[in-house]
Amino acid sequence: MRGNRIKKNMNLDWKFHRGDSPFPGYKGIDDSDWLQVTLPHDWSVGEPFSKEHASGTGYLPGGVGWYRKTFQLDEDLEGKKVYINFDGVYNNSQVWCNSYYLGKRPYGYSAFSYDITPFVQFGKSDNVISVKVDHKDIADSRWFTGAGIYRDVTLTVVDPIHIGRHGVFVTTPSVTTDMAVVNGQVTVLNEGEYTSEIEVKSQLLDLDEHVLVSKSTTVSIELGSRVELNQSLNLDNPVLWSPDYPKLYIFRTELFNQGQLIDRVDTTTGIRWYNLDPKTGFSLNDVNMKLKGLCIHHDAGCLGAAVPKKVWKRRLKKFKEVGCNAIRMSHNPPATNLLDLCDEMGFLVMDEAFDEWEGVKNKWWKGHNVYPPKHYGYYEDFPEWHERDIKEMVLRDRNHPSIIAWSIGNEVDYPNDPYCHPSFKSMTGNNDKNKPAVERQYDPNKPNAERLAVIARKLVKHVKAYDTTRPVTAALAFPELSNHTGYADALDIVGYNYKEHLYEKDCIEYPNRVIYGSENGKHVKEWAYVKDNDHICGQFLWTGIDFLGEAQGWPIRVSEAGLMDLTGREKTSFYLRKSLWQEKPMVYITTKDKNVEQVNWWDRGDVPHWNYNEKAVVTVFAYTNCEEVELFLNDKSLGSIKLSECELGNLGYEMAWDVPFDPGRLKGVGKIDQESVCECELNTSGEGDRIKMSSDVEYLESTGEDIAHVEVKIIDVNGQLSYFANDIIKFDIEGPGEILGIENGDPSDLEPYSSKERKTYNGKLLVYIRSTCEKGKIRLKAITEGVNSEQIDLDAI
Repeated sequence: MRGNRIKKNMNLDWKFHRGDSPFPGYKGIDDSDWLQVTLPHDWSVGEPFSKEHASGTGYLPGGVGWYRKTFQLDEDLEGKKVYINFDGVYNNSQVWCNSYYLGKRPYGYSAFSYDITPFVQFGKSDNVISVKVDHKDIADSRWFTGAGIYRDVTLTVVDPIHIGRHGVFVTTPSVTTDMAVVNGQVTVLNEGEYTSEIEVKSQLLDLDEHVLVSKSTTVSIELGSRVELNQSLNLDNPVLWSPDYPKLYIFRTELFNQGQLIDRVDTTTGIRWYNLDPKTGFSLNDVNMKLKGLCIHHDAGCLGAAVPKKVWKRRLKKFKEVGCNAIRMSHNPPATNLLDLCDEMGFLVMDEAFDEWEGVKNKWWKGHNVYPPKHYGYYEDFPEWHERDIKEMVLRDRNHPSIIAWSIGNEVDYPNDPYCHPSFKSMTGNNDKNKPAVERQYDPNKPNAERLAVIARKLVKHVKAYDTTRPVTAALAFPELSNHTGYADALDIVGYNYKEHLYEKDCIEYPNRVIYGSENGKHVKEWAYVKDNDHICGQFLWTGIDFLGEAQGWPIRVSEAGLMDLTGREKTSFYLRKSLWQEKPMVYITTKDKNVEQVNWWDRGDVPHWNYNEKAVVTVFAYTNCEEVELFLNDKSLGSIKLSECELGNLGYEMAWDVPFDPGRLKGVGKIDQESVCECELNTSGEGDRIKMSSDVEYLESTGEDIAHVEVKIIDVNGQLSYFANDIIKFDIEGPGEILGIENGDPSDLEPYSSKERKTYNGKLLVYIRSTCEKGKIRLKAITEGVNSEQIDLDAI
């Protein structure tokens, strides 16, 4: 049979075994007692938290796990080429097909593919893919990694004459508002039995598949050879891609042999141009703008590293709400489906390769900066694998219009960790306040930081071998030294981590350098450095959402750096940032007992509730981008404060009222030109009376992979959130669905994620429901003592 390529989802019906196997990859293993799982899968979040594990990776285990997948190939596919594709396995994966060993991939964030054509059987015979995952060193990262086949797996079946893997590269070498040149660089492989004349046809379509422009070329391709050709299409009046309007097109590439279609690849693309200038910063489609960025890690709390696309979509919607237009993938290549969403929803992306090169970093395992560290990690594999890994990142991701830069590394110039230099007798980084003094001193026996410039130039060369359309960058932890070693000079644009105080000086000293904040704190002063300086392109806040690992110490298992907690619940810092970044009028009010001192310099301790004792004097804060805010308590005005009259501090404008507590309704009203344009209210709540549940969807598709987010909260008799409720809720599910995870966002909750009960945190929690492959009614029941139970129904269609 000839025809289009087949791309099959392979995520369903895997078998999983925790622990090693004495017969590596053997097809005949009896796996009848293995656990059946759906990919993506992260076994680590199914096991208990333990102080024996590393704080850096969230006190969750690593170890060894085995996966097996049985599949069939139709008899009429014989003669085709068959490939198995993995988007990411953490880590040290080894793969077999029908007992034949295919290879290994140490780096847990790289996509990879194997040609299994010689080993598969067509017809009625069963084929078996076996995968060993060896996450041997749990303290091998500075953040949570996960363990297992935590991203998608697909099977590709193609004609012997076909478009190569990553064989279409779409660029826009010339773009104006009137016309765009869209070029497809196409690689065709002939792994068949004869030389052929092949017609290569390229078309540009809109997402409704209307053909806008097309072109065909005939090429002769010899047996066992490859042909590369360029096909340029001219599109009149293109609609340009931008964060505000992320217009996408389809670049369709087809191969015809004697008039018969033998292969087709659709590449989603966007038409845009951008400029990074040392004087004017960042411009997209001739519109100057600031990068309002967030850094993110790859986990989702109770789901671990196995994060479905719909979970990321919910998070990205909230990033849009806060005014974010850019994301830095920290500090590794992300899942493909996350980049797809950035294309679709309009986010500018920094795609990052590594957190570690050949020099091993300190890995905290007893709490952040608690000595002694451990020294495992990617550095063991970097010398042999870095070229293949960075090549894979660029080839896999280069068609995403959202990506504006390739980052080759994060904080590899971290002072004395391990690189140092005689020009600095003592070096202190931004996260080593507890480092012993001796380790801050220059040591000639440690690696010299000049080595970083050599590696950086090599990595930049590797990137540009596959994409010259984007700049190469890195996030510098110690630009004071990297400016002298040549590391910074190896980069097209330079990211500074927490070094805002160097912007002005370095803009003068290096007038041709493009500078941006690659990692920044969330205070107003850090944003002011960007907003008030045309030279600086933007900033990336640390972080958009809380993540597992990089924890301060037991029982805290989470980094609390996010604008949102692990459920996606907005923190006060979310609204501070929204008031700075978002143009749509907004106001948000919080409260704090006036007699309770501020604990942390980065956090007032203000919270969104109106429940205090009757003698309390409460400070009410307002976060807004309106001209003024008027505060009401039980419909009585407590006065207005104009934004222009407020002092701007690190935590926003000091817009505050001291209010004797009185139960009822507290309301802040934002005004522009004395007209009310938005409001926010807090209500005094009583004891929890019942559970309330709501879903973000009314139905699930019975694909075995569809996801619903069910928000659960404890409310009082008046329907108000019972903010201080910490009730343990037990969940049960009936019908064609399963509870994928339960998250409350509490950074110190050590209840195992495998449990089907969890206490609420600030009155709320989140349940992830996944469909099965059957149709019917899914019913989720929530039960707790002393509070009325609740249930919610979803249809699986």
